[in-house]
Amino acid sequence: MKRVDVTYSLITNNSKSKVLMVHNIDHDSWSLPGGAVEPNETLEQAVIREAKEETGLDIKIFGLVALNECKFEKINEHAIFFTFRAEIVGGREEIVRPDEISNISWIDINKAEELMPYYKDGLRKLIEGIEITYTNQGNQ
Repeated sequence: MKRVDVTYSLITNNSKSKVLMVHNIDHDSWSLPGGAVEPNETLEQAVIREAKEETGLDIKIFGLVALNECKFEKINEHAIFFTFRAEIVGGREEIVRPDEISNISWIDINKAEELMPYYKDGLRKLIEGIEITYTNQGNQ
C-alpha cells in the first residue's frame, strides 16, 4: 500500500463555538481545510499551504490535536491524517480553487461533529483538550 500523509487545520472562532470548514467538490463532503503532504514538504509547510490554497487565509499552527489513519483498500492507500490546532493570522477568506472547493463556512460545532464523525469523542474534545507539541527538527 502506498503511504499518504494528510494535514488538516482545526480553526475556531473566538468563542470556540464554530469551526472553519470547506466543502470538497470531489467527495461532496465537508472537512477541515487540508490535504496531502507534497514530496520534500514538512507537515507544518503542508498544513499552512493547504489552508491558504483552500481558504485564502494565512494560519499559524500550534500542536497536534488528532492523529488518525485509514487503509483505503480500493485505491491501495494507507493514509495518516495529522490535525493541528491553528489560528488565522492574515489573508482574506476566499475560494482560491473553485475546481476543488465549492464553499467555505464557519460551521456550528454540533453540526461540524455530525459532518466529521471520525474524530473519536468529537471535535469539542479536540478544541477543549491539550495538544501534543509539534516540533520540526529540521534536516539532520
